[in-house]
Amino acid sequence: MKDFPTPNFSTDLSGEVALVTGATSGLGRRFARVLAVCGAKVAITGRRRERLDALAGEIRGAGGECEPIPMDMTDRAQIRAGLDRTVQALGEVTILVNNAGMADAQYATKIDDQMFDQVMNTNLEGPWILSCAVAERLMRAQRPGRIINIASMAAFDIQSRVPSALYSTTKSALVRMTEAMAVEWARFNINVNAIAPGTFASEMVDGMLQRVGDFSQFFPRGRICDPAQMDSTLLFLASPSSECVTGTVVKVDDGQLGR
Repeated sequence: MKDFPTPNFSTDLSGEVALVTGATSGLGRRFARVLAVCGAKVAITGRRRERLDALAGEIRGAGGECEPIPMDMTDRAQIRAGLDRTVQALGEVTILVNNAGMADAQYATKIDDQMFDQVMNTNLEGPWILSCAVAERLMRAQRPGRIINIASMAAFDIQSRVPSALYSTTKSALVRMTEAMAVEWARFNINVNAIAPGTFASEMVDGMLQRVGDFSQFFPRGRICDPAQMDSTLLFLASPSSECVTGTVVKVDDGQLGR
């Protein structure tokens, strides 16, 4: 029997290389900073170069190691090139956080082809391509890995007052993708899990608040959560201590939605 420490949990990610998509704001920005503080070398990706550089300055100023990499999750070539750049700069990616997301904020019959493609590619196709590319490299290197997909409670619940048919569809598909990849890659010791946040402070939520008003009053606790309140969930799924957890979706919604 393996001799496990008591407790068998650590937030030390020294020696790990993490890639976080959509790191220029909100949850992604927080995820990148937390992983860096815990010792991982972090590739931060997004479309806004000035924000990537600013975040890189913060992480390096706090003693962390990171690489800012512009990446548009709707561009297959950029995704694959960004992964190559990450590996060249930091080493093999062992923790992938598929965080980049895009809301539709429109009723289904009002969504044109361009919006459909942007939302579908950002929320589903991009994570699929990047996950497969990371997993393939890990398989070749015979190394374990952690893939964490940021889904949404919208995958399980939809409100008539908030148009989100396409967004909900993509997040539901992301959940199923998580479960399927977890089964397929379990024998390679690649864990694939998802976090389904409720309403957390972000640019996306700020836009919703502007469009429909302050809906936090309808929540049981009357609040919108802060990204910092998801640190423990992220670190649990990213750490070696969760090695038996794969194909799981952790709902983090502060009791906002009915069951």
